[in-house]
Amino acid sequence: MSVSLQKGQKVSLTKGNPGLTKVVVGLGWDVNGFDTGGKFDLDAAAFLLTDAGKVSDQNDFIYYGNLMHSSGSVQHLGDNLTGVGDGDDEQIKIDLSKIPANITKIAFTVTIYDAETRHQNFGQVNNAFVRIYNEDTSEEMLRYDLGEDFSIETAAVFGELYKNGDEWKFNAIGSGYQGGLAALCNNYGVDVE
Repeated sequence: MSVSLQKGQKVSLTKGNPGLTKVVVGLGWDVNGFDTGGKFDLDAAAFLLTDAGKVSDQNDFIYYGNLMHSSGSVQHLGDNLTGVGDGDDEQIKIDLSKIPANITKIAFTVTIYDAETRHQNFGQVNNAFVRIYNEDTSEEMLRYDLGEDFSIETAAVFGELYKNGDEWKFNAIGSGYQGGLAALCNNYGVDVE
């Protein structure tokens, strides 16, 4: 049974699911009807973080330009350029058993591609959500609907998986950032060209 989370709420993924190793993080959204002069292209990403809250290596940033972590623990399933249709717009597979020991948190983010040029922001995005389901059974375990808390932000942290002792938990974050992907990369220690 799926748990519906509120902002700031935390839930364990593995405590009630012994042996769970493979999950899929689905991220989705709809764009409203405002004409901004260009199509919306939202991009999901995952940042694999150490206790310091930073990446330990530039390849710990998984996105449409780096689809697979070297450990095989995190795989982005590809870029959706339109967000059209129901369900997940982009998905990221996680194998909890392969996550390197130094990685204690994985942040899931969504940014609006070329937002400044296209005059777009998260105030124009509706029905944004993150959900996690069991890859083996396809059973949805949790879902967090972000609500309409955004206005001028061009990037958002939807949530994060984090290690707490021997278990993996999920934290519903829902925080927006100005400055798009560059702001997130700077925050998590990824070099921006």
